[in-house]
Amino acid sequence: MECCIFLPFMLGIPLLWPCLKAAENSKTEKVKQPVGSHLRVKRGWVWNQFFVPEEMNTTKHLIGRLRSDLDNGNNSFQYRLLGVGAGSIFVIDPNTGDLYAKQKLDREEQSLYTLRAQVIDTTIGRAVEPESEFVIRVSDINDNEPKFLHEPYEAIVPEMSPEGTFVIQVTASDADDPATGNNARLLYSLLQGQAYFSVEPTTGIIRISSKMDRELQDEYWIIIQAKDMIGQHGALSGTASVLIKLSDINDNKPIFKDSFYRLTVSESAPTGTTIGIITASDNDVGENAEMDYLIEDDDSQTFDIITNNETQEGIVILKKGVDFEQQSHYGIRAKVRNSHVEEELMTYHVDASTTYIRVQVEDVDEPPVFLLPYYVFEIFEGNPHGSFIGIVSAIDPDQRKSPIRYSITGSKVFGVHDNGTIINTDHLDREISAWYNLSVTATERDNVQQISSVPVYVQVLNINDHAPELSQYYETYVCENAEYGQIIQTISAVDRDESLADHHFYFNLSVEDTNNSSFTIIDNQDNTAVVLTNRTGFSLQEEPVFYIPILIADDGIPPLTSTNTLTIYVCYCDDNGSAQICSNKELSFSMGFGIEVIIAILICITVIFGFIFLILALKQRRKQTLFPEKSEDFRANIFRYDDEGGGEEDTEAFDIVELRNSTVMRERKAGKTTSAEIRSLYRQSLQVGPDSVVFRKFILEKLEEANTDPCAPPFDSLQTYAFEGTGSLAGSLSSLGSVVTEQDENFDYLSDLGPRFKRLAHMFGSAVQSYK
Repeated sequence: MECCIFLPFMLGIPLLWPCLKAAENSKTEKVKQPVGSHLRVKRGWVWNQFFVPEEMNTTKHLIGRLRSDLDNGNNSFQYRLLGVGAGSIFVIDPNTGDLYAKQKLDREEQSLYTLRAQVIDTTIGRAVEPESEFVIRVSDINDNEPKFLHEPYEAIVPEMSPEGTFVIQVTASDADDPATGNNARLLYSLLQGQAYFSVEPTTGIIRISSKMDRELQDEYWIIIQAKDMIGQHGALSGTASVLIKLSDINDNKPIFKDSFYRLTVSESAPTGTTIGIITASDNDVGENAEMDYLIEDDDSQTFDIITNNETQEGIVILKKGVDFEQQSHYGIRAKVRNSHVEEELMTYHVDASTTYIRVQVEDVDEPPVFLLPYYVFEIFEGNPHGSFIGIVSAIDPDQRKSPIRYSITGSKVFGVHDNGTIINTDHLDREISAWYNLSVTATERDNVQQISSVPVYVQVLNINDHAPELSQYYETYVCENAEYGQIIQTISAVDRDESLADHHFYFNLSVEDTNNSSFTIIDNQDNTAVVLTNRTGFSLQEEPVFYIPILIADDGIPPLTSTNTLTIYVCYCDDNGSAQICSNKELSFSMGFGIEVIIAILICITVIFGFIFLILALKQRRKQTLFPEKSEDFRANIFRYDDEGGGEEDTEAFDIVELRNSTVMRERKAGKTTSAEIRSLYRQSLQVGPDSVVFRKFILEKLEEANTDPCAPPFDSLQTYAFEGTGSLAGSLSSLGSVVTEQDENFDYLSDLGPRFKRLAHMFGSAVQSYK
């Protein structure tokens, strides 16, 4: 209690100390002169530094007095104040030297003023002392509250952190003078959030005081206060807000939303079909909420669960096919767990959440199912039509067990009955086809859309139905001078039948030729035989050809025998035994010419034909450019007029009298003329014509040019003239000059022109008679 009484007195001493110093410094001191000294005594100011409190509300506050030790009080001295702030902030009484502050001062703006003072002797009008500087200090009062530097503050701390965990440190500042009392000494405290956080009073460090769960509340706003004067009475304070967010840790395991799921799947669904989706929730966020779904109990291994990483859902898929008739429902158990769990947090994930899934299989109308994936049947070749081959069988897997109808498509050799029995409908020959690949289709009678098929392979088994025969056609010859027992040919045989072991053939001559034949045969017991001469010498003229019947038998059951004829030609041979002239020309030709000669002949023929085609192509190209100058003549003889004629009836457009004058008018010749007169038309046309010599010369030149050119083709040269030649016996083709009608025409002279004009004369003669 006694300490509390003296506490204000002890706190007031530092505040009154500047004033006591100012009063002490204001006492004048005289400069003492040593006794007996003859030195000049220097006068000086009597002052020290001055102090003035800030924020004084008076308009004129006395700070102190300036006084020279030369002032004897006769009012002859005058004081002047110089420097920054003199006259505006600070004033001086010129007579007494009292120093005043005219306005309120703020230490935080300026804490120190340096001024100069001068004393003037008014009697002499000059300064009695030199200028002297002095200092005015503004003393601090607690007029500034603390302020936080970086408001608002934000911090992140993991959830469930233990007590005392560092969160953030906040710092406030006070503009007051820290050297003056406790004006700038701060204390921190919490105004909001004391339940979960605490703050150190002197450092501003915020710590956790209680565990927090992010899933309950993920952020907290707290208010912190800073007070100066170490929190005493009259202290100023400032506050700041701090947002504290809780970061997530994996302290929650995923839990299924439902403990039971009912799903359905069609029995026709393929593998990988999505059946349904199961979901679990996790209160954590981000990576801590990622989860994996697993099948915990599924003995059938029919289903699987995959995780959708975007939605964190479990997708139940079909792992293998299901059959409603075999099993109509399934029960599986699934569990879920987090993908990423730290070791220290495993205590939160001891028992994983599980759920039960019941999958119901839906029945669908399925196609028939064959009892076997494929069928293989055998049948001997040669069996009659309708022979039994085998039976295929299919059933309806559905509960209604629909009857089945069978069919074979695309085969004319086999057929199938309603009970699935396969028969042959045509003759089977192994040598033509040893295997047949069939496709048998089964169709439900109650639903023809349900169809399935199965492959059927039919093997045609061999029977010994083909006798052996010579493997090739042999060109055999024997020389006239052949000796007895000379080998002239080695033969072999083939059999189209199939044998489990290797074929074995037997060679013999026919019974009637065994003793009388000029040749004999020896079986080599290796499916080959040699033909030998049975006498010495042969005659090309008497017996040019021999036909030897050879019997070939196989070892089949039963064995088959065939008779094959070997043709042997008698040839005239040289000393080396090479045939020169034989009884058959083909053999002579083949033995006289080699393959090289034939190829050479073909090459020569090809070269000759190529040369001929080249000559024809060159000639054709030359014909295309025989008369290039004539095209220019044609173009030169084309005339264009802008007027248009009025036709035959237009007699006023131009005067046609000139065309009918006596010089160009042709007289009609009698119909009956002789062939001699027609042949003379050419000569007469050259003697008569236009009066112009130029045109006659031009026609003669063109005629001569056509007659002397051997390469000119027989085509007419088109020439255009503006007049008709006089004296032409052919007559005009124009209807303008026609005098007679068709009734007066007589074509009997055509009969005199010879057999070539007989048909023409008959046609025109018949026309005239019928007209008459």
